[in-house]
Amino acid sequence: MRTSSEPNDLAIWAYAFGYFACYAPYSALAKALSQGRLWGMEQGISGFGLLPSTTLASLVGMVVFLTATGWWKYAGRRLVLGVRVPFPGPWTFVSGLCTAAIIGTTTLAYTFSGVSIVFMMLLMRGGVLVLAPIVDLLAKRRVRWFSWLSLGLSLAALLFALIDVRSYELTLIAGIDVVIYLLGYFVRLRFMSRLAKSDDPTAKLRYFVEEQMVATPAIVLALAVVALAFAGPTAGELRWGFISIWSSGVVWQALLVGLLSQGTGVFGGLILLDRRENSFCVPVNRASSIIAGILATFVMAWMAGSPGLATSEIVGAGLVLAAIVVLAWPTIATRRATVLVETNP
Repeated sequence: MRTSSEPNDLAIWAYAFGYFACYAPYSALAKALSQGRLWGMEQGISGFGLLPSTTLASLVGMVVFLTATGWWKYAGRRLVLGVRVPFPGPWTFVSGLCTAAIIGTTTLAYTFSGVSIVFMMLLMRGGVLVLAPIVDLLAKRRVRWFSWLSLGLSLAALLFALIDVRSYELTLIAGIDVVIYLLGYFVRLRFMSRLAKSDDPTAKLRYFVEEQMVATPAIVLALAVVALAFAGPTAGELRWGFISIWSSGVVWQALLVGLLSQGTGVFGGLILLDRRENSFCVPVNRASSIIAGILATFVMAWMAGSPGLATSEIVGAGLVLAAIVVLAWPTIATRRATVLVETNP
C-alpha cells in the first residue's frame, strides 16, 4: 500500500531538478552580462545596473506563474475598497521581505569584479548549510542521520573548493551582500519551520503564495525609491537600469536573467517548504545550486574564455553528488520496498 507521504518524497526531487535547470543558465548569463562577454557588448553591466530589469521580469514571472497554476486561491484575503483581494499575513510579509533581500543579493553576488561564481556560491551556500541544523535545533525538529551525513559531505565540498581560491579578501560591498543574504535565510527558515513545514499542503501553498506576492514587488519598489530619491554612483546605476538598459542591445538577456531568477525562487521555495527538517531540505537546495554553478562555470569557460574549474572544485562537486545520493537513498529504498509489497502481496 502506498503511503500518503510518498508523493511529497518524490516531489522534492522534481523541484530540485527545476531549481538546477533554472540556476545554471541564470548564474552563467548574469556573469556574462556583468563581464561584457556576450556578442556585441563593449563593456559589462554592473550588478546594480542589472537589478531593475531583472527584478521587473521576476515580478511579471511571479504573476504569470501564480495565475497559470491557480494558486492565488490559497492566499489570505482582505477587504480593500469593497473587494476581497489576496493579502499576506504579518509573518509571510516579513518572510517575503527576506526573500526580496535574497533575490537582490544573489544577483549581485555573480557580478562583483574579481570574484568567481563558485567562490561567492561557497560563502553563501556554505553559510546556509550551517544555518540549517541551527534552525532545526531552535525549532526542536529531529535531524536524522542521513541529513547530518549529507550536511557533512556538503560542507566538505565547500572546504575542498576553497583550497584553490587565490584571495580570501572581499570588498566591503561583497561582504555586506553575503551578510544580508544569510540573515534573510535565517529569518525565512525560522518562519517556515513554525508556520508551513507540516503535512498540511494548504498551509504550505498559502505560505508560498503570500511570500511570493511580497518578495518581487518589494524589491522593485525598493530599487525605484533608491533610484529616485538618492544621489551617488549606485543610484545612478539603478536609474540606468530602469531607463537606459532598454536601448542597450542586451535587454532581452537581462529580462531572461530575471525570469530564470524567478524560476529558482519558485523551485527553491518549494524545496525548503517540504515538511522534512531543514537539515534535509537545505542540502537538497544547496547541492542543486552548487552543481548548477559548476555547470555554469564550464559553459562560461567554453563559450566566453572565463577561468575553468580547479581540481579541488571538481572533487567538491563529487562530494556534493555523494550528498545527493545520501539524501535520496531513503526515498529510493522506501519506493523499492513499496513496489515489492505491491507486486508480491
